[in-house]
Amino acid sequence: MSISVGDKIPDVKLVKATADGPQPVQSSEYFAGRRVALFSVPGAFTPTCSARHLPGFVEKSDELAAKGIDEIACTAVNDAFVLGAWNKSGGSDAITMLADGNGDFAAALGLEMDGSAFGMGKRGQRFSLVVNDGVVEQVNVEAPGDFNVSSAEYMLGQL
Repeated sequence: MSISVGDKIPDVKLVKATADGPQPVQSSEYFAGRRVALFSVPGAFTPTCSARHLPGFVEKSDELAAKGIDEIACTAVNDAFVLGAWNKSGGSDAITMLADGNGDFAAALGLEMDGSAFGMGKRGQRFSLVVNDGVVEQVNVEAPGDFNVSSAEYMLGQL
């Protein structure tokens, strides 16, 4: 069963990509005490993720902040080094990269997918969440191959 509005974020280890290298964080601690716009991509450097998903949140970061978002975070089933490089090449300091290298977070959310047919193995689905002090306010999960409801623009319309 996938995460729903009103649910608490599951407590799993993530790895934050920072300028000083990977830093382990517990999801319960990361999401505590603030309102976070979280988006998930199937993989860093993949076409839709790089051309539309990440750039949309970069472009709309100020508007999201004006609507009460304290932080914007991206997660993917990639390692922190890959996510850090991806953010450096096309992202922004306004985006926090949270690596879910083993897919534990995606699985705990009930939002994993099997990308084995594309040589990608288990991954997180494309989705976005608004999380307020660890509690989910909005859930937007894309149908396979789509990019609509997980976009920054769609999220702005919900806030």
